[in-house]
Amino acid sequence: MADLDKKYWNDRYLQNNFPWDAGAITSPLKAYFDQLETKHDRILIPGAGNAYEAAYLFESGFTDVYVCDWAEAPLQQFQTQNPKFPKEQLIISDFFQLAQRFDLIVEQTFFCTLATTEQRASYAQKMAELLHPGGKLIGLLFENIGIPDGPPFDGTQAEYFHLFSKYFKKVKIEPCYNSIKPRAGKELFIQIEAPYSMNYLKS
Repeated sequence: MADLDKKYWNDRYLQNNFPWDAGAITSPLKAYFDQLETKHDRILIPGAGNAYEAAYLFESGFTDVYVCDWAEAPLQQFQTQNPKFPKEQLIISDFFQLAQRFDLIVEQTFFCTLATTEQRASYAQKMAELLHPGGKLIGLLFENIGIPDGPPFDGTQAEYFHLFSKYFKKVKIEPCYNSIKPRAGKELFIQIEAPYSMNYLKS
């Protein structure tokens, strides 16, 4: 397996080599965003790649949206295609080095780039640190995609629940009922709420 470092991902975007890319916001996330009652939440989309979700949110009136990726190429392309999106809200950084806090974090094909148990545990812990008390991590995780060598890398509903339950009290992971056709039966929708007290992480 290749070293999935910053250069690896930047080169893939420069080569337009990301076959999992849907080309637009997918139906599960669009449906979730459309039912949100406030547009004032501070939102993060990490490992965002082409960030179709950020473009949709911004066009829908959500202005406090931040996009993070450690590969420069997709963010540069995003800025070109969405010139009104605030440049200062595009963060070229390693997700694990972020220190800001957010009300909502959106997972869309970032977790599936993490191949090891250690990386995934670090992801879950970092999410707990980045969310405001009561904040939510929502999005999609792959299951049964049948690509053993990845990326993308998947897992099972039980594995995901066990992982996130170490850092969050409210963990809801269900089969996604409104996936786009190529991903039908291969996605889980997650809704995970951050604890109101960080003491939970010490218990």
